[in-house]
Amino acid sequence: MLTLTYQRRALHFNFPARTSRGALTEHVAYYLGLRDARRPQVVGWGEAAPLAGLSPEYGSGFESAVREFCDRFNQAGHTTLSVAEAAALVPAGLPSLRFALETAVLDLDGGGRHQLYANAFSSGQAGLPINGLVWMGDAAFMREQIRQKLAAGYACLKVKIGSLDFATELELLTEIRAEAGPERLLLRVDANGAFSPTEAPIKLAQLAAFHIHSIEQPIAAGQWPALAALCRESPLPIALDEELIGLTDPSQQEALLDAVRPPYLVLKPTLLGGHAATRRWIALAEARGIGWWITSALESNIGLNAVAQLTGEYEVGDFAQGLGTGQLYDNNLAAPLTIRTGALHYDPAGHWEQP
Repeated sequence: MLTLTYQRRALHFNFPARTSRGALTEHVAYYLGLRDARRPQVVGWGEAAPLAGLSPEYGSGFESAVREFCDRFNQAGHTTLSVAEAAALVPAGLPSLRFALETAVLDLDGGGRHQLYANAFSSGQAGLPINGLVWMGDAAFMREQIRQKLAAGYACLKVKIGSLDFATELELLTEIRAEAGPERLLLRVDANGAFSPTEAPIKLAQLAAFHIHSIEQPIAAGQWPALAALCRESPLPIALDEELIGLTDPSQQEALLDAVRPPYLVLKPTLLGGHAATRRWIALAEARGIGWWITSALESNIGLNAVAQLTGEYEVGDFAQGLGTGQLYDNNLAAPLTIRTGALHYDPAGHWEQP
């Protein structure tokens, strides 16, 4: 029989992580441990780490929801469980919990070695190119991050904008381009919905001067007509991010993509409802010629590993993914994930610290 337990861990940022929704000092993760009585020494681990301000299940009641789900699961007496069955067990309103259970099933099936898929990344044969993330903060803090990322050899930077005066943010972008032109550095920006529909066209026109690859979510989610107009008229490509969160009905997903026709999607498995949900968005996007990339959402290394190995199932080439958040914590679980010259690498023979 299968049994499910959980452990809670408060992850501490190694700097005050400023976002458009305020400063973060810690991020709480819940680790699901899936066990099979026929192999008691093997544990499959998954991570549920709702994100403040974005995850629909974030809040003081989440731990109770996790505990109650584990109790119901154990009472049900499951003897086998597929990834599809795992996804069906968890309500759509608990996307990070669904992601965690799917990951635990994959890990248990693989012998509890954190080997979720068999691909070039998970085998250690190839790394995944990633963007260097520049966090919001005052100008000096952001400048220092930019210098560090350029020195580390990143070929793609993602800069969070919308928290400073826009003129100051343009100055920072000017400094980046003075250090590295578009032939050397791909530059993405993420507005986190900070612009109003009326000011967005003006600001997008100003940003276009910096040869920006794309801008994530320039206006707040839920404004489909305005977003569709921006996607048609913007001088730089728009990527949908927050717009996808909570949109779990397949017909509504198709309606969004058909109405807005975005150039790109930014896919966060923790926020979208897991492995199968992310694969569905990719299939919908590719059927419409829409580009995409996968991004972690401040998970610890168990969740980051799952997101990265899922990404490794696809041919991403040298197109940078958003998988650079594993270095943010002082007390992250030790894992054989390393970043070298702007790429995330995995060593399947390396050491894992268990929850």
